[in-house]
Amino acid sequence: MSTTKRITVLMGGISSERTVSLSSGQGVAEALRSLGHTVHTLDAGADLRTLVTELDAQKPDVVFNALHGRFGEDGCIQGILDWMGIPYTHSGVRASATAMDKAAARSAFLSAGLPVAKGRVIDIAELKAGDPLPAPYVVKPICEGSSVGVSIVRPGANVRERIVQDWTFGPQALVEEFIPGREITVGVMGDRALTVTDITPTGQGHDFYDYDAKYNAGGSRHVLPAQIDPTIAQQALDVAVAAHRALGCSGASRSDFRLDDTGSAAPRLILLEVNTQPGMTATSLLPEQAAYCGISYPELCNWLVEQAACRQ
Repeated sequence: MSTTKRITVLMGGISSERTVSLSSGQGVAEALRSLGHTVHTLDAGADLRTLVTELDAQKPDVVFNALHGRFGEDGCIQGILDWMGIPYTHSGVRASATAMDKAAARSAFLSAGLPVAKGRVIDIAELKAGDPLPAPYVVKPICEGSSVGVSIVRPGANVRERIVQDWTFGPQALVEEFIPGREITVGVMGDRALTVTDITPTGQGHDFYDYDAKYNAGGSRHVLPAQIDPTIAQQALDVAVAAHRALGCSGASRSDFRLDDTGSAAPRLILLEVNTQPGMTATSLLPEQAAYCGISYPELCNWLVEQAACRQ
């Protein structure tokens, strides 16, 4: 193993994914301690001065960023760590901010020639007046993760007004055509795609891989490697690495796809998004894929520490 380090695991935070981040952070801290590292955990609360003071007092060699969602995954904390000169895991400011902004990421994917769904950004108020796309279509917050706030509008469903009334994610939304079929995902470590996982939500009322299906025990069934056409599987692996590069990601990422293999036409693979800080909970997909490839959970955490960098 590499030289042991003083590591601060940043966790919790103030986003809608706080609970998941706390679980990720505890798992990471235990794994790194098992390898002999000196590990502190730090709940990144709303008081930025306290956060900087505590980081300065702990004097970590590396920060393991286990934050998810806004302010932890969108370039904000990355900029602070760059300013403080502390190496940190996962992607830097630019890649993190671009990936978190679904409209910006979509533009980057299109520029790289990657397969994305038809769609556009709308003012959320437009949704009340009529369908911005032929139904079925998906309405997504532009800057949220873990499928928070995502809704599917199906033909004949009278849900547009409710979506607008309940909307708390800013003045705009991304609307995209709904792609039927499977949800698959590919983890990337550096320049290496791991494998393809086929994800099936198992709980009642889950017609896509939503927040509950992702993080509740038994909320979904994972099949890896996915039992899909080998040519499509290789395409997914290649697109995941290409998306990682297109955004300028570092360390690990995870690309999520829809695979429409429901009809007689050739299967259609669509890239949905790239997660620059994939979940590290017991049910998370990246650790599961790494284990399939012979990389234990502590080894994965340690690899991320070894890839840590300061981008100032």
